[in-house]
Amino acid sequence: MFFQDKVEAWAASAGERVPVPARLVLWDGRQIILGHSGEPKVVLYVKQAGALRRLRRPTIDAIAQAYVIDEIDIDGRMPDAVALAYGLAHRDVPSNAYAPHFSLADHSKQSDRKAIQFHYDVSDDFYRIWLGRTMVYSCAYFENGTEDLDTAQEKKIDHILKKIALRPTQSLLDIGCGWGSLVIRAALRFGARCTGITLSEKQYEFATQRVQEAGLADRVEIRLQDYRDIDGQFDRVTSVGMFEHVGRANLGAYFAKISSLLAPEGIAMNHGITSTDPDIAWSPAVDGSGFMDKYVFPNGELSHIGQVLDAMQRGNLESIDVENLRRHYARTLTLWAETFEKNADSIRQLVDEQTFRVWRIYLAGCAYGFRYGNLSIYQVVCRRAGAQADSLAWSRRYMYE
Repeated sequence: MFFQDKVEAWAASAGERVPVPARLVLWDGRQIILGHSGEPKVVLYVKQAGALRRLRRPTIDAIAQAYVIDEIDIDGRMPDAVALAYGLAHRDVPSNAYAPHFSLADHSKQSDRKAIQFHYDVSDDFYRIWLGRTMVYSCAYFENGTEDLDTAQEKKIDHILKKIALRPTQSLLDIGCGWGSLVIRAALRFGARCTGITLSEKQYEFATQRVQEAGLADRVEIRLQDYRDIDGQFDRVTSVGMFEHVGRANLGAYFAKISSLLAPEGIAMNHGITSTDPDIAWSPAVDGSGFMDKYVFPNGELSHIGQVLDAMQRGNLESIDVENLRRHYARTLTLWAETFEKNADSIRQLVDEQTFRVWRIYLAGCAYGFRYGNLSIYQVVCRRAGAQADSLAWSRRYMYE
């Protein structure tokens, strides 16, 4: 009876923060209402008594890990479950949940390669199921808001290539080329000569095959290479969804490397996730960085856009256009998560149950983070500092023609 009273007292207190009707079902069958009355949108099944310690003072890390290791199970839509987790973890402090943190990782070539392969070398078939035909694993661009995912991803690539004013026969370096979609489109539609680099062996093999199948081996080269080992100069440089792996302490050197790779009149674009917190002061109550570092993005680190622009300038790059795509990434992640749910049975045949749960809660959690402003994403077009102003366009119209 004493235990029952304690659990019900906690539920009554936690219920004030719960945004959706929910129910707690204990391992012995007892049920406790959380939050609003009525039919629950989410049911949390607590499979063992030890799991209650994670819920007594819940954090995003604790709740996510309990689900991943099967201490708790979830019945209901994952977006509602994530909203419930945010409500339970709330402590009246700023939220940066699901954000990679400022770690003490050395970001050596070996550790960075290991971290990239941990995340991306799951299975090409696994990614193909929920990424769609384009195999683009980054924020899409919804020009009108009504596009399907494949169309929006193609528009994102075109948006980038137009922003950097890519011209036929120009050389393009794509740092972190993924499965090759950007360099293939740059060669096919814009007539560029392209080099794409990745640290993922599976991406390298897949992208190389796609290049050969497209008949572009004479215009596109895919390399398994660290950005720090690239030499030469390029008319254009793109980096999409890669700089989150560089490390905050290394941003200046990273942008300096891009500057050194640019031709004198060259243009570069960095597309990456940022934190909305200018101090990067994670809250222990709602910070999901421990979960992200352990299960999703080892050694991942985010910066505020102000820090990114500062690091660019210190790296001898002048930013000439900055665009926030936060709404676009919320939409992208929502579509990914929905597709993931629709194809749950097929995905479970490709990965083990823990991997399935990690990605299920990760995609829905990130969608929530971008929707409510804990995370953001920017495209920043830049060039070597000190280049002549006369070479700049008078307006942004050229990006949309």
